[in-house]
Amino acid sequence: MRRLAWLSGFAALFLIACTATAPTAPSPAVVTASDRLNRVVDDYFEELLKLNPILATSIGDPRYNDRYVVGIAPETRRARQQLEQDYLGRIRGIDRAALSESDRITYDVFKSGREREIEGFRFRDDLVPLNQFYSVPNSFAQLGSGTGMQPFKTVQDYDNFLKRIDGFVAWTDQAIVNMREGVRRGYTLPRVLTERVLPQLDAHIVAQPEDSLYWGPIRNLPAGFPEADRERLTAAYRAAITTKIVPSYRKLRDYMRDEYLPKCRTTVGLDALPDGKAWYEYRVREITTTNYTPAQIHEIGLKEVARIRGEMQGVMAKVGFQGSLDDFFKFLNSDPQFFYADKETLIAGYDDIRKRVNPQLPRLFETLPKADYEVRAVEPFREKSAAGGQYQAASEDGSRPGIFYANTYDLKARPKWAMEALSLHEANPGHHFQISIQREQKGLPRFRRFGGYTAFSEGWGLYAESLGPELGMYTDPYQYFGRLEGELFRAIRLVVDTGLHSKGWTREQALDYIVANSATSEARRVAETERYIAIPGQALAYKIGQLKISELRTRAEQELGPKFDVRKFHTVVLANGALPLDVLEANVDRWIAAQR
Repeated sequence: MRRLAWLSGFAALFLIACTATAPTAPSPAVVTASDRLNRVVDDYFEELLKLNPILATSIGDPRYNDRYVVGIAPETRRARQQLEQDYLGRIRGIDRAALSESDRITYDVFKSGREREIEGFRFRDDLVPLNQFYSVPNSFAQLGSGTGMQPFKTVQDYDNFLKRIDGFVAWTDQAIVNMREGVRRGYTLPRVLTERVLPQLDAHIVAQPEDSLYWGPIRNLPAGFPEADRERLTAAYRAAITTKIVPSYRKLRDYMRDEYLPKCRTTVGLDALPDGKAWYEYRVREITTTNYTPAQIHEIGLKEVARIRGEMQGVMAKVGFQGSLDDFFKFLNSDPQFFYADKETLIAGYDDIRKRVNPQLPRLFETLPKADYEVRAVEPFREKSAAGGQYQAASEDGSRPGIFYANTYDLKARPKWAMEALSLHEANPGHHFQISIQREQKGLPRFRRFGGYTAFSEGWGLYAESLGPELGMYTDPYQYFGRLEGELFRAIRLVVDTGLHSKGWTREQALDYIVANSATSEARRVAETERYIAIPGQALAYKIGQLKISELRTRAEQELGPKFDVRKFHTVVLANGALPLDVLEANVDRWIAAQR
């Protein structure tokens, strides 16, 4: 593979005789442990792309843009499990002691990743294949809209997506098969989540192809296409929407509404499913990359909620508000001064933050990403159930910028005072910054450049929010309160997520806890609670990761004193890409020792 470095280093030897000169046979190339490691991890990533062509598209690799692999199909699961087992065996065959310090990081991350993936096949998430938050019907619509990851610049690009549609049709058929099996075996979505999915599917059941999100590429056909191709592609997309896409959404909607919904469970916790207690404990370990138990994380959350609420009291005193903290929450969620009148102005507000933050980044960072990002509103078909902000990474080749999706649904749920913190989290120096830096590290193996750990990436996003004062942000105390409110919500997540999935909490108990402890609007707390129900454990990553990164910075500041350089610290944290938290800690500790 392209990173394989064959070593020789042997000079030619010559035998000199009176009448002739004969060279010796060339020495065979020496294959080092590093060579073998690079070959294993690069081979793995190449095989992974074949099983996940959407991943290839997302990183700008166009080779599989016409393919869609049904990941929930039994044969695909078997192939993926076999891949993990094969490469775990291959990595175990390499002598770790013979590797450099840098290569040992690759070895450890790769080996633990394969072990974790293999363990996860025990749990049957394929029997509950969609929800209102993570859904192939939603992500495929983004892909086919003409404004997402799928390129629509050439005639070949258009033909590629037509082929990919067949894979989506196969996915919807397989999802129904799997959900029927899930019902039989006791794996179903909570009823409330199915109710949220139905309108998302309805949005794509249109009477005319021109009304479909999938018509976007035809509406924006490049002017340079030959007329014959324009006519052919228009007819082909019309037929695909009419005969494949809309019928697939209708079939899935009808099944979920008429057959699945009446059989959905009334419980909401993952621990209510077969093997659910062990499943949630695995999710906690996988997502946080720690050995914390749900009970330990619940206690951390309670302590953090109390600490942050105390700091909020200080902000309330600073702005001279008279009343209780709950009264202050109500004021922040109702006073007209804190809200935009229209969606366009909200998006423009985020763009203004981008223009203010970007020039300040060199104060804290040695390396800046080459990729830029843009701000877009969350699409109408998914905005009601989407989070307040989401990030989609830029392509490797620079043809597609990063996208910070800001939710403009229900403007009374999108206060101005929350905007600086959310932008720092999703864009610069948060997700866009970290992911772009990672992907631009050409010296890292591809599985590290394009892989990730939720605790690291979301922990970095929350840590990035705390950098606001150093970047000239939060000069308005209400914006600083927004940062605290964001951090408070991540602490609340530790309590609520573990409550829902390991302590038998109901949806209503979760909502009540959020109401009692935050300034969150009803729309947001409902969407957030149902998000935790849909993707158990994911919400734990933010605070656990941020606490570790902040702890490591404090340790470095205390041990290095005047030698501490925040720009170099951030380089150490970011330059190796996303890492498990224990690997990150060991790496930072080595750096601290080297600075003394």
